[in-house]
Amino acid sequence: MKNFLSLCILFLLCFSSCQTANDSNKSSDITFHKSHLPQRQNTPFSAAVETENLLFLSGQIGKDHSKGILAPGGIKAETKQALENIKAVLAQHNSSLDRVVKCTVILADINDFKDFNSVYVQYFPNKPARTTFAAGGLAIGAKIEIDVIAAK
Repeated sequence: MKNFLSLCILFLLCFSSCQTANDSNKSSDITFHKSHLPQRQNTPFSAAVETENLLFLSGQIGKDHSKGILAPGGIKAETKQALENIKAVLAQHNSSLDRVVKCTVILADINDFKDFNSVYVQYFPNKPARTTFAAGGLAIGAKIEIDVIAAK
């Protein structure tokens, strides 16, 4: 009985130490990255979240951050700017558009799909998985928002 009790205690100690190690690793496996742009340091979201070998980017609209305005010229110009913004965030984290595995595209107007797509295909020859839909409205009156998941 004494040996059995000793084995149970030993098992519980091993189990609890393994559990503690796993819990501490969980929080260190995820990194929340602020924006690389000084004017976007205080946003209430991360520019990118990194876990294992994946980067999850927050949505980008067609805003030219150097000027603080949406790219003028409509859906094509905003799509190009949104994709350039994504490209910059990926580069900041040692990744690139050719490492994108999933895109989510939100259009303010589904009638802009053809024009958006004509720009999009120039940036993604690898054809990542994609979901596209229209919403009732986007931040600051944007015509498009795109988020991506990329491999590191």
